[in-house]
Amino acid sequence: MRKMGIGLQMYTLRDETAKDFVGTLRKVAAIGYEGVEFAGYGGLSADELRALLDELGIKAVGSHVDINRVKNNIDEVIAFEKTIGSSYVVVPYMPEEFRNTPEAWQETLALFDEAGKRFAEQGLVFGYHNHSFEFEQSMGDQLLFDALFSGTDSAAVKVELDVCWAQHGGQDPLAYLNKYKGRVPLVHFKDLRVDADGKALTMPLGEGDIDLESVLAVSSESGTEWLIVEQDQCQYDPIESITNSCKWLQSHLQ
Repeated sequence: MRKMGIGLQMYTLRDETAKDFVGTLRKVAAIGYEGVEFAGYGGLSADELRALLDELGIKAVGSHVDINRVKNNIDEVIAFEKTIGSSYVVVPYMPEEFRNTPEAWQETLALFDEAGKRFAEQGLVFGYHNHSFEFEQSMGDQLLFDALFSGTDSAAVKVELDVCWAQHGGQDPLAYLNKYKGRVPLVHFKDLRVDADGKALTMPLGEGDIDLESVLAVSSESGTEWLIVEQDQCQYDPIESITNSCKWLQSHLQ
């Protein structure tokens, strides 16, 4: 199996970072995560954050950046991400106004293509992260997910596939990893259980119903660089949850 990095999406620990951003990041590094994907920076400047990452020996894999910041403040985003040593900038969600009319949709595709080229010029990779609605809604004769990636330049706009939400949206994440082989540098590697009431619960790795070992194998074959742990909602202590997930990945990547 190819070497893939083990990262954590810091949104998982949003309650902890709100109280102590620096201390929480220290815990993440101590647990054994090789990199982190940010969803906010705890009020630190780019220089302060870079110094902390260097001290901890942990990499800034990338950041989730609101689509409006990409649209309106791309130069600021580029400067910050380059300073912290980031490799990826990912839009984590597409609000309805960016997809509710054919005109809005075409503007969004153009925005993504242009942003991807701008980021690439600065040595950064741009991508989009899915939830489940992209697999439940259509644009023309395609699912929204496929319409987005078929309508943008494959060199400029990459896939951060969230396997949990792809499956929850009724699709096979393995098929999508194969379909977009070479375009999926980041995988949100997470587990999911649906309770008796039909509610989707995000779980530590190995405690849900996702075929994680198959996802690992296909991710490796598809050229994925980073496996990023995320729990949208933790069912018990978040630090314990991310520790268990890290241990699961470490044991299965040996």
